[in-house]
Amino acid sequence: MAEQHTPRSLIVTLYGAYGRERPGSLPVAELVRLLGVLGVDAPSVRSSVSRLKRRGLLIPERTEDGAAGYALSADARQLLDDGDRRIYARPAPQLSDGWVLAVFSVPEAERHKRHLLRSRLVRLGFGSAAPGVWIAPARLYEETRHTLRRLQLDAYVDLFRGEHLGFAATAEAVARWWDLGAIADLHEEFLALHEPVLRAWDARDDTPPADAYQDYLAALDSWRVLPYADPGLPAELLPQGWPGGRSAAVFARLHERLRDAGAKFVLGGGGD
Repeated sequence: MAEQHTPRSLIVTLYGAYGRERPGSLPVAELVRLLGVLGVDAPSVRSSVSRLKRRGLLIPERTEDGAAGYALSADARQLLDDGDRRIYARPAPQLSDGWVLAVFSVPEAERHKRHLLRSRLVRLGFGSAAPGVWIAPARLYEETRHTLRRLQLDAYVDLFRGEHLGFAATAEAVARWWDLGAIADLHEEFLALHEPVLRAWDARDDTPPADAYQDYLAALDSWRVLPYADPGLPAELLPQGWPGGRSAAVFARLHERLRDAGAKFVLGGGGD
């Protein structure tokens, strides 16, 4: 199956991987060059940048030589910093870590916020325990708090820490709270697309910056959604043969092999 990377997602991935290392803003011409390598045309880059600007994630800022450019907003930096802990960390979750519960109530007159709140909790990795009650591993508390405050949804939510005391076995309850089959499919799709890429790099002795950048950004753009879809549950709560550990290992090896070489292409203007 062919992988689809949207221009907007690739821009966010680019800023997350490399944009914070550069002083000042990224020139629009550089964004066009860097996304062009991945098959995104200039109009699509400019259109996607405009959308990210309207969402408050990018702010227009001239470069030192006066060229048009865009820098990350404070909210975007917080979003990416929170994301780093998910995307690059490989925690070993324990059942004893406990859970964070989000209990919300939204007035009927503001029901559009109810939909926004549910969708955001899903994107944070929460499972649905009951109407208005959502659950996630306790380590996601800080990011949840940052996100709900940023979206001005915190007034509708109470957050709690706790442990599951029954009546069903926790593994049975987890299977109700999350669609584990769908999450496993996402891991398998990642493996089908990027495990062959890793094997190809393992067979090489060189690491050309342009090639490394192209393969790394594509892998990161695919991978960064998985630690949100998959909340990182303790192993004893997951089905046998769970593919999450394998996909995490593939991404970790691609990151180790390609990330810094790709930075030379990004920061060096395209040379090898």
